[in-house]
Amino acid sequence: MRSFGLLLFVALAIVLVPGAVSWSKEGHMITCRIAQNLLKPEAAHAVKQLLPENVNGDLSALCVWPDQIRHWYKYRWTSPLHFIDTPDDACTFDHSRICTLGDCVKDRCVAGAIQNFTSQLSHYKEGSTDRRYNLTEALLFLSHFMGDIHQPLHVGFTSDEGGNTIDLRWFRHKSNLHHVWDREIILQALKDYYDKDVDLLQQAIEGNFTDGLWHDDLLSWRDCDDLLECPNKYAVESITIACKWGYKGVKEGQTLSDEYFESRMPIVMRRIAQGGVRLAMYLNALFADPDNEQAAAIFASPT
Repeated sequence: MRSFGLLLFVALAIVLVPGAVSWSKEGHMITCRIAQNLLKPEAAHAVKQLLPENVNGDLSALCVWPDQIRHWYKYRWTSPLHFIDTPDDACTFDHSRICTLGDCVKDRCVAGAIQNFTSQLSHYKEGSTDRRYNLTEALLFLSHFMGDIHQPLHVGFTSDEGGNTIDLRWFRHKSNLHHVWDREIILQALKDYYDKDVDLLQQAIEGNFTDGLWHDDLLSWRDCDDLLECPNKYAVESITIACKWGYKGVKEGQTLSDEYFESRMPIVMRRIAQGGVRLAMYLNALFADPDNEQAAAIFASPT
């Protein structure tokens, strides 16, 4: 497990991907920090065991790794796993229909990726030595993709590539709709309200679901009878938000500024929170004591 550390260190030291199509590094870091803060002892121990020694048990240090290596030849196959292309203006995600249409063939999309890496990680508590699975990579991919599926434009329309081809201006600089949701809103929030301090933003998000605005919603966020099926529900949430708040009222070439930022910022922060809470739920179930019947009950046998 530890041998993977050198590869990760090299990847982090060398690869810089400008304009990566994902939650910003800040968004992914906060998602993983929230999750790690919610881990039960068995899960916390398993995560530390799987992580390379050079990150000192900090999952958030590697949550952006799947973006950094997606264009490497070895990992080129992972590029389609970061998103789902949905039919234009349908504003829904039907897993069986999308796969039939070819947009998510053989589960090669973010929902399918979460299912696959969840299934792989289920072998950890079995003590599996199956060489088909690199469980460190599976942990990092699952952690990253749980963030991606909660970014609404990662389940966006096919023709505009989830808003990537909708060029516009964000305040005074050029951007596109996808990047606005990936990073611009997060950076603007950090600048305007948190003195560019990611720790303060994370604390604010956590405060909102521990005893704040979203506290009463926390139970519903964790509602999941089968970890292999729930990613489809998260995808439905994202495309619904993308239609109602992402695409609505946006046209090519327009300038988005205060009104768009102020109304969409709470949605972005809520989605980051949901991703973190749900990632913790997955890891707690996957790495629970095998005799823990409550955890086993929400994890159907992997196919």
